[in-house]
Amino acid sequence: MSALFTKETQAIFWNNNKSAIQRMLDYDYVIGRKTPSVAAIVAPSTEDKFDKFFWGADEIMISLYKNTKEAAAAHPNADVLLNFASFRTAYDVTMEAIEMGKQFRTIMVTAEGIPERMARRMNRAARDAGIILIGPATVGAIVPGAFKIANVGGTIENIINSKLHRAGSCGLVTRSGGLFNELSNIIAINADGIAEGVAIGGDRFVGSVFIDNLLRMESNPAVKYMVLLGEVGGTEEYKVIEAVKSGKIKKPIIAWCIGTIAKHFSSGVQFGHAGASANADAETAAAKNKAMADAGIYVPASFNDLPAKIKEVYTKLRNEGVIGEIEEPVLNKLPSSRKAKNFICTISDDRGDEATYAGYPISSVATPDTGFSIGDVMSLLWFKKRYPKWATNFIETVVKTVADHGPAVSGAHNARVTARAGKDVISSVVTGLLTIGPRFGGAIDGAAKYFKYGYDNNLTPSEFIDYMKKQGIPIPGIGHRIKSVRNPDLRVSGLKKYVSEHFPASPLLDYALEVEKLTTSKKDNLILNVDGTIGVLMIDMWRALGYSDEEMDVFIEAGALNAFFVLGRCIGFIGHVLDEKRLAMPMYRHPWEDILYDVKKAEDI
Repeated sequence: MSALFTKETQAIFWNNNKSAIQRMLDYDYVIGRKTPSVAAIVAPSTEDKFDKFFWGADEIMISLYKNTKEAAAAHPNADVLLNFASFRTAYDVTMEAIEMGKQFRTIMVTAEGIPERMARRMNRAARDAGIILIGPATVGAIVPGAFKIANVGGTIENIINSKLHRAGSCGLVTRSGGLFNELSNIIAINADGIAEGVAIGGDRFVGSVFIDNLLRMESNPAVKYMVLLGEVGGTEEYKVIEAVKSGKIKKPIIAWCIGTIAKHFSSGVQFGHAGASANADAETAAAKNKAMADAGIYVPASFNDLPAKIKEVYTKLRNEGVIGEIEEPVLNKLPSSRKAKNFICTISDDRGDEATYAGYPISSVATPDTGFSIGDVMSLLWFKKRYPKWATNFIETVVKTVADHGPAVSGAHNARVTARAGKDVISSVVTGLLTIGPRFGGAIDGAAKYFKYGYDNNLTPSEFIDYMKKQGIPIPGIGHRIKSVRNPDLRVSGLKKYVSEHFPASPLLDYALEVEKLTTSKKDNLILNVDGTIGVLMIDMWRALGYSDEEMDVFIEAGALNAFFVLGRCIGFIGHVLDEKRLAMPMYRHPWEDILYDVKKAEDI
């Protein structure tokens, strides 16, 4: 690919520089990109999973990651890294990205002042890996109408005035970021704009140098001529001169080296950039300008004459038919005011003619002929994926298994008492739900968490039991008041039978059953109960479906597994409430004889 970027190029942005990212997204929106140019953000210090940005008048979410490897793994098509780390961190971030192999085609480094030995090592590593390194100390690059890096070009108004919203015919290469914007504007006024532009960076040792970019532009058919703005210091311009002399570069080049005033100083003067200091006569701006002119490069008499020279060359190429007419594209307009939204929903959408469940219209999932089950709807709305049949059947099995366990358990008891107090179904069910917790239905999450920990850390069943003892926590999911080895819980038996017939594998269940052998050897009712069985099997199901450990941990911490118990018990609680209503039972008062009264006269103070 001869062009530096295309309209499909996406970047990973290292450091959550919100204003720079928003400028990129605003540019994307204006030029009509279909996908945002920023695919992901690396923000090591944040606990957030995403950040919101404007896309026109709407908002989009961009995922945040702790490190580059995680971001790259989640976004394999993002082949540009925009490294906005500080100069203390930028080297390590860049070297890590280079060592990742073929993920990144281009890396840009904004940091200024990276130690020279480190910069040279970084530049060499990028070159050896075939990666285009822009910077350090750069504002970046742009392919108008396709992709721009961060703050290149300035505001949207300035971008449009400088014709950076669509491709022109000039290839622009500078050291200076500020002068890059100025040159873009000059080219827009005196010609048709630029096809590609790069500010290579102001530090003495930068990655891609003038010749690298000009050779690429030579092979880019969209570029018809080039403008090179060098400066006092260094000898990179001489590589361009040799390429012109040897015929490697055939397209016209207009060039100027700033800093000619340096000859009027009696001693060496460093200008704005670290590299802008002449250490020999050949590095002076005057010497380089003369050498370029001698090689046949278009060199104006002064910087003030540069606009006229650009117009001269552009007009010549237009007259020769090398440059044709450019059609102005229709641009999207940014709204004058935008308001951030307070809520985010990623599971359903009630706009338009019909609401959707995770992208599926309700009519396409609701009726039996659609082939969707309750388990399918749960997988869509709870986990934003459509699970295979064996998994949705398991989900439904879990819900049916935990729907009720009689009127004596705390949740059902509360619901019935509240119903007898004359309350409605919703109020009564809520009082039952409020009892769900660590002692009632809350062991599913705990079982998943701790058995997963033991298995993943290669603890033997004996070591796992000792670990739980040291934590001072009874093993969640182990033990039953009535059921035992000799009197098994048929709900557990049914779940195990289903798993043996339909699950691809169940390593965590196997591990939990090995633990059960040890616990029941001490007391035969210390069995793996229904909560524990569901907890470990949910992990086995998610692993078989390809979920990562981090994703599963989020589910556990959020209480997603206990949610299956909540949903199932709602069915039972409603049944108990309706039973009370049907029987027209009176207000419940607990009998005195079931209460131990130990009330002594209060002590006077």
